[in-house]
Amino acid sequence: MNAKRRRSRKRTVWLVIAIVVVAAVAVFVVLKERNGKAHDVGPVIKVERGDIIEKALAVGSIVPRNEISIKSKVSGVVKTIYREPGEKVEAEESLIEIRPDPTPLELAQAKRTVEMDAIALKNAEKNLDRSKELLARGLISKTEYEQIEKDYEQAELQLKMSNERLALIEKGSVNIAGRRIEGVIRSPIGGFILEKNVNIGDPVVPLTSYQEGTVLMTIADMDSLVFKGTVDEIDVGKLHYGMTVEIKVGALPDKVVPGTLTKISLKAREENNSRMFPVEISIDDTGLALLRAGYSANADIIINEAKEVLVIPERVVYFAEDSVYVEVPGPEGRREVILIETGFSDAIRIEVKSGLEEGQEVLEKPQKEI
Repeated sequence: MNAKRRRSRKRTVWLVIAIVVVAAVAVFVVLKERNGKAHDVGPVIKVERGDIIEKALAVGSIVPRNEISIKSKVSGVVKTIYREPGEKVEAEESLIEIRPDPTPLELAQAKRTVEMDAIALKNAEKNLDRSKELLARGLISKTEYEQIEKDYEQAELQLKMSNERLALIEKGSVNIAGRRIEGVIRSPIGGFILEKNVNIGDPVVPLTSYQEGTVLMTIADMDSLVFKGTVDEIDVGKLHYGMTVEIKVGALPDKVVPGTLTKISLKAREENNSRMFPVEISIDDTGLALLRAGYSANADIIINEAKEVLVIPERVVYFAEDSVYVEVPGPEGRREVILIETGFSDAIRIEVKSGLEEGQEVLEKPQKEI
């Protein structure tokens, strides 16, 4: 009986010891977790020195400052094309020759007009000769004679105009008042041919006061290029003429082309439900970059710039009414709040004017648990 009691007491003692050990281990683990959580304040960022550049983004393309559409002043069809796109031409150099191609009716009307005007001039000449004799006899007044003389001059001019029109229709060239009008179209400026819009045999509609005419070619001076694009209405109020610009061309990712803001539109236009203002930027120096008309590009317009200032990521900054603050590691793993004064921002980093020192640690914002 005594042996059974002793064994029972031993089991009770060992059970109590086991419970105490388990409880001690549990308390140790809980205290360790609490202690670790108290000191786990999250990742830190160090305050450092750097440059902050506030920019406005303009989206657009590279275009020639002076691009000209070549048109003809005579109708017909394309006979000869002397130059092709990509070639450089000088001013007054031949580009395209237009061969007259009148309809049978137009040609017949022009010839009949010449014949009728010749008859009219012959009659006016006879009338003028008779008037001279009548004036000498005193049978007509000086005023009447002057009117008959004027009619003769008008008939003479009308015949000349009819002959010029017939020559232009038949031969494609004519001299009018010392100026030669012909079917050979010449370049008005020196530059490069960007585009050819016609081929040999294509019909050509002339440029007149009541019709635009056929565009034969486009020519531009590629030594004078500009950036044309748009800026969001949020940024346009910060812009002024003469601002420095960095142009990044999509086709030349390793090149940055400097420019200067030269034009800001006074009127916005709608683009994708946003109000955008057109701007123009002159390209100061292409350097070794070969720019082509139509290249898409983005332009960073420098609004403000701060060199070698204290900076931190803007994502760690808290904005509350009129206060700006960050959190820093405190004693015993606490997060402490420090008020700061900020300056320029590029939407990624922000300038710290006061409240922090270089090398000081700033806490990241705690992540929200999902």
